[in-house]
Amino acid sequence: MGKMATREAYGRALAEFGSDERIVVFDADLSKSTYTITFKKAFPERHFNMGIAEGNMMTTAAGMSTCGKIPFASTFAIFAAERALEQVRNSACYPNLNLKVCATHAGISVGEDGASHQCVEDLSIMRAIPNMHVIQPCDGNSTRAAIRAAIDTHGPFYVRLGRLAVDDIYGAYGDDINFTLGKANTLREGTDVTIIASGLMVQQSLKAAEMLALEGISARVLDMHTIKPIDAEAIIKASKETGAIVTAEEHTILGGLGGAVAEVLTENAPCIQKRVGIKDMFGQSGKPNDLIALYGLMPEDVAKAAKEAIAAK
Repeated sequence: MGKMATREAYGRALAEFGSDERIVVFDADLSKSTYTITFKKAFPERHFNMGIAEGNMMTTAAGMSTCGKIPFASTFAIFAAERALEQVRNSACYPNLNLKVCATHAGISVGEDGASHQCVEDLSIMRAIPNMHVIQPCDGNSTRAAIRAAIDTHGPFYVRLGRLAVDDIYGAYGDDINFTLGKANTLREGTDVTIIASGLMVQQSLKAAEMLALEGISARVLDMHTIKPIDAEAIIKASKETGAIVTAEEHTILGGLGGAVAEVLTENAPCIQKRVGIKDMFGQSGKPNDLIALYGLMPEDVAKAAKEAIAAK
């Protein structure tokens, strides 16, 4: 099994699909970290370093979309979702322009950079904006598929990417996979509980399901790569068939994947739900894997939540 950071897969995807001359790439002086430098090396005339001016970057990129281009604007999640929020909202989402915001270094797995750079509330913010599509792929190959979907689908996108290298779920980069915008992928069937995850928590959830199987518990695992529009059909089906749901995200439990799933359940098929995520607090400086453990995002934490959900049926 290989490993790749989703930010690296993003850079590779831009370069791979860059023969489409409509694609232009903007960066806020972080091209080595966001891996847009990969595109820059292949297509330097269509890569624009806007400097440390994220708001200007978003507005300029949105404007270029009105000229028939498909702009990808990249920086760290904390800057894309919060420093440039007004420009993303008013310059791209309000007029429903074709801007693709690809935000790297999301979540606490950023590591030593600490709370100021660990964006744990971006999914909540972005999914609340009208017209915005929100995607969080779990590995290199699903990142490639997400970028392809963003190119092929008109409208503003927020693609959440990570710094940490993660295990392949969908095979080596470049393999054809089943990826449909707004449709979850069932990675493991189960009858006792459903674990709905996104990002690196997909890997953690699959490990949790293996742990649960050793105790005779059958856990379904869904990769909910699209947070908006969310796959309501898969959530309702899981509720009716398993009667218990756990959501797992490297994000605050307020308003992100857990909140989106809860909204669907409340209105359509109520069942017990447990949320695994960051409990309404900021991150802190530390090694990525240590922080993942400290904030309760380990397979053991997901398995514990699953057993609690089953017991509460």
